[in-house]
Amino acid sequence: MKKRLAKILAPLAAATMFAGGVHAQDLTIASSIPSLGFPFFVHMQKEIRTQAESLGGITLIETDGQNSTPKQTADVEAAIVQGVNGIIISPLDAVAMAPALQQAVDAGIPVVTIDRRVEGVPGILAHVGADNVLGGEAQGRLIVELFPDGARIVNLQGQPGASPAIDRNAGVHNVLDSMADKYVFVAEQTANFGREEGASVTEAILAGLAEPPDVIVAANDDMALGALQATQDRGLSIPIIGFDALPEALASVRDGGLAATIEQLPGGQSRGAVDTLVQYLRDGVQPEPLILLTPIAITADNINDAERLGELQ
Repeated sequence: MKKRLAKILAPLAAATMFAGGVHAQDLTIASSIPSLGFPFFVHMQKEIRTQAESLGGITLIETDGQNSTPKQTADVEAAIVQGVNGIIISPLDAVAMAPALQQAVDAGIPVVTIDRRVEGVPGILAHVGADNVLGGEAQGRLIVELFPDGARIVNLQGQPGASPAIDRNAGVHNVLDSMADKYVFVAEQTANFGREEGASVTEAILAGLAEPPDVIVAANDDMALGALQATQDRGLSIPIIGFDALPEALASVRDGGLAATIEQLPGGQSRGAVDTLVQYLRDGVQPEPLILLTPIAITADNINDAERLGELQ
C-alpha cells in the first residue's frame, strides 16, 4: 500500500513543485518536532513559523511528535497524503523514523532534517543542525579548563537513539578518553533529556558514590537543571555543564547556578532549514547536503554571545 501511495503521489508532488512561476509559488510545508514538552523545541518551532511568515506565501502545518515515534510517523504519513510541498523534521529517533521519511522521499516530497539526523534515507534533501560532536567536545574542553589536574565526572546522557545524544556523548569522550588516567567517568547514565529524570538519576548516582564527583556534564539543559536541583538538595556545590542555552539555563549561568551551557543556535538552524527548503522549491537551488553550525560554550564571561539572551527575565 505504501509503495502504491508513493507511485501515485510522486508525479503529483513533482507537478505541484514546479508548476507556475516558481518565485511566486505558494507552498504548503509540514514541520514536525519531537515534543513540545521541551522548551528547546517550542523555540525551534516558533522560529520555523516566524521564518515562514517572513518569506511569505507559505502555509505551515505544525505537528508535535509528543515524544512518540508512532505519533511522529503518523504525522509524516498524514503530510504525504495531504500532498505537502516539503517537510522539515527533527526526527525523534535517527533509525525508527527512517521508513516514514523514506516514504516521503519516494513520494517526491523534499525533506530537510533539522537538529537531529535520520539514518538510512539517502534521498534526504539536506540536514541543517549544530555540529553536536563539536558541542560535546566543547563540554570536554571546558572540563579540562576547569580541572587541569583531572576530574571525576558524572555524564548524564540523552535519549538513546537520538542523534544529538549520540554525537554529544561522542564529543565529550573524544576530548577526555585520551586522558583517561586523569579524567574518570564515575557514572554514565541516560536521563532521557528530561528535567525530573535528570534530578532523580543524579540523586541515585550521588547516593551510590562514596564521594561526590568533581563535575557533572549533561547532554541538555533540562537534565542539567534537574541535576542542579539534586545537588542543591544535598547541599553540594558541583560545577554542572548543560547544553542548548535555554533562557532558564542562561539565567542560571548568570546567577551562579550552572557553570556553563552550550549554545547551538536553534534559531539559526530553524531559519536555515526553512530557507534551504524554500529556495529549493521556488528557485531550484540544490543545497549542500550537510549544513552545520558550530556550537560554543557559554559561561558567565561570554553570556552576551547567547542567541536567546533577550528572553531572560
